[in-house]
This record gives sequence, C-alpha cells and structure tokens, in this order.
Amino acid sequence: MPCSRNDVALLPVPFTDHSSRKVRPAVVVGREPRYGDLFVVPISSQSGNADFALNNWQAAGLNVPCGIKAQLATVAEDLVLKTVGILSAPDRSALDQRLRQWLGL
Repeated sequence: MPCSRNDVALLPVPFTDHSSRKVRPAVVVGREPRYGDLFVVPISSQSGNADFALNNWQAAGLNVPCGIKAQLATVAEDLVLKTVGILSAPDRSALDQRLRQWLGL
C-alpha cells in the first residue's frame, strides 16, 4: 500500500520472542522507493513509552490519546495493512523537531 510522509499506518509488529505479532500504528517519516522500504516511528498509547504526546491524535486516526516513541525503524512498505490518518501540522512540526534532535541534525 503506498504511503506518504506523515501518514499514520497500521503494521504487524512481532513480539520480541517472535511468537506472534500485533498490529500497531506508526508514522511514516520517509520512503526508499527503490527497495520498497518505509522509515517509520512507532506510536504508543502508553504515555511512559512516548517521547512526546500527539496533540491531535484523533485527526491522525487514532482511537485513544497517543504519543511518538523515540525510535526509528525500516519496514517493507507491503507490510502496511492500511493508513488510518495523517499527522496535523502542529504534530508534524513537533515530530520534525524531535527527528532533528534524535539524529543530531
């Protein structure tokens, strides 16, 4: 499924012991179309696991208040089950600022 920057996508994420998977949301922060990969940051409904809260979580297609985790992952774009929303302008700005901090840019 084609995704764009700032889309909120649902992806199957494996448990650490690889016994099963659970569908989780993530924000698309980049694409590598040549290989069909996406760069994503995970979203968590557990505020203790999040680096910062999403102010407009409902507009992003999420069911409960959530935040962005300070992690970056690469996943195959064909793993995306569906997109549920897009980050609002203020949340995009906050994410961009955090990405620069995390990556030292």
